[in-house]
Amino acid sequence: MIEPAAAPIDAARLMAAWREGIPNARHLFRPGDVLVVLMAICACVALTQGAWFGPGGDRVVVRGGGRVVAELPLARNRVLEVSGPLGISRVEISGGRVRVANDPGPRQICVRRGWLQRSGDAALCAANNVSVEVLGGARSYDSRAF
Repeated sequence: MIEPAAAPIDAARLMAAWREGIPNARHLFRPGDVLVVLMAICACVALTQGAWFGPGGDRVVVRGGGRVVAELPLARNRVLEVSGPLGISRVEISGGRVRVANDPGPRQICVRRGWLQRSGDAALCAANNVSVEVLGGARSYDSRAF
């Protein structure tokens, strides 16, 4: 058996009922409510700063084929070529940060990772078996999934 369609909702009556249920607008927020909202906003800003803008690194470890190819300071500009099963991955160090500039892998995930500069940041070129990790200082987290 098919049930009949519900009666259409009268929007004007619904809005009038909603307005009647709300007390005066000046009673919606009390002084304590405003204080709680401001404290919550400050806590969110502080936690975001701590999680995303952690300490910077001072050196980079480049691995290829399961072994350490180079451990270099981030302070010195340099281009490093690391060979893997698919070809050569080009790692660029410039201005206190590092990135995988070119990789022969099909998805280019490590290239799209962009510049790395905080301690614990890493880029993994899984298809070419090459990885880049920034070290130094205390990490702002134990692990991160991306």
